[in-house]
Amino acid sequence: MHLPLDNSFATLPPAFYTRLMPTPLPAPYLVAVSDDAARLIGLSTEQASAALDIWVGNAVPANAQPLAAVYSGHQFGVWAGQLGDGRAILLGDIASAAGPMELQWKGAGPTPYSRMGDGRAVLRSSIREFLCSEAMAALGIPSSRALALAGSDQGVMRETVETAAVVVRMAPSFVRFGSFEHWYYRKQPAELKILADYVIARFYPALQAQENPYAALLGEVSRSTARLMAHWQCVGFMHGVMNTDNMSILGLTLDYGPFGFMESFDPEHICNHTDQNGRYSYANQPQIGHWNCYALAQALMPLIDDVPAAQLALDSYQPAFAAQMDLLLHAKLGLTQLEQHGAADRALFDAMFAMMQTYGVDFTLFFRNLSQLRRADSSGDRAVRDLFIDATGFDGWAQQYRARLQDEPASDAERQQAMNRVNPRYVLRNYLAQVAIEKAQNKDYSEIQRLLSVLRRPYDEQEENASYAALPPDWASHLEVSCSS
Repeated sequence: MHLPLDNSFATLPPAFYTRLMPTPLPAPYLVAVSDDAARLIGLSTEQASAALDIWVGNAVPANAQPLAAVYSGHQFGVWAGQLGDGRAILLGDIASAAGPMELQWKGAGPTPYSRMGDGRAVLRSSIREFLCSEAMAALGIPSSRALALAGSDQGVMRETVETAAVVVRMAPSFVRFGSFEHWYYRKQPAELKILADYVIARFYPALQAQENPYAALLGEVSRSTARLMAHWQCVGFMHGVMNTDNMSILGLTLDYGPFGFMESFDPEHICNHTDQNGRYSYANQPQIGHWNCYALAQALMPLIDDVPAAQLALDSYQPAFAAQMDLLLHAKLGLTQLEQHGAADRALFDAMFAMMQTYGVDFTLFFRNLSQLRRADSSGDRAVRDLFIDATGFDGWAQQYRARLQDEPASDAERQQAMNRVNPRYVLRNYLAQVAIEKAQNKDYSEIQRLLSVLRRPYDEQEENASYAALPPDWASHLEVSCSS
């Protein structure tokens, strides 16, 4: 299959990457293809499914310029030095309806940045990344995409021997905060400027006319990161490892590892078993996003050369986060009259989250079932009320919410429709991913495709798939994910 590839990143000087070919994978097999991602770059499902050798790196298109990028980063708040694409190789970029989209192999073999690693990915973690990339996109949350997933029986050693896999990822760019930190800490301002000018020209061209385009870039990235954090919080998504080398310069969700979706609501929940100190807990995500923007600001200071301008750019983070949270929470509760009820609505939200925490209510089902509540009486409360061990805890807050609904012009039916468009019924719960993983480890890949089909329509009722919206079973409480996931 011919892929009309370009590679804009390859136009940067050789110091930014190492050119190399992927390592062939023996006896590969196709696990899954995302129809939606394939269409985005002009491929039919049939075309994408027929390109297995390309997706695992066993065949490289003649016009490709494969490379692994170098970057550095702070990991768990500590400077880790040089990192880089240790198991990712950029194939090139291809035109899409949304602009150029880079294709990247993840798991296609070692690179000079593998740091003693084998450069491979395992089937278990690759299934999670494939499914969650597409699930997040379907939720309307900025994210890298997953085009294809392939496997091989080749053994890969992690805690135990597992089998190899390759995910083909897509994003407009995989440049990270750590890409800038690399050149700052190496004291190479010329390369820092080259990278910043590349990012601005390709993704933020309007900033070229600004008096200080580098400060303007910091402001844009700070605001897009803040809005991304609000999206994560409002859908209960936890990234698990928000190191600066995992933060996208475009405000995308990037590098799915030990992620999780909130179930029993606990703001202090830590989805990453490796994160012993809880740095990346659900409650900490917004402030860690801000901390990472400060790390980016430090890296850009040789170019910005104006501390007040940098601080002004960073100061735009909190208002952007607050405004996006306010907008999303009002939508989740079906409230449209924002200006008239500002402080009162914030108190209503705070009381809601305190109630959810007290009773450990399921995050996704609470918001989805809340849409059935009626303005005039409690006859529609049952679906959400049944989520509480002590339903009287819900009743007091529901009375406040019902009183607030009196000022809304929409009918109950109209409000329910609006709430169901923003409150998903289906998210990638860990136990759903685990079921798909265990079946795949026994050579049954049907659950991956079925789960992908469910998650691509997260807001639809899909009564035939109602079991995928159920509370997690008891055995799921023992599931743990870590940085090796």
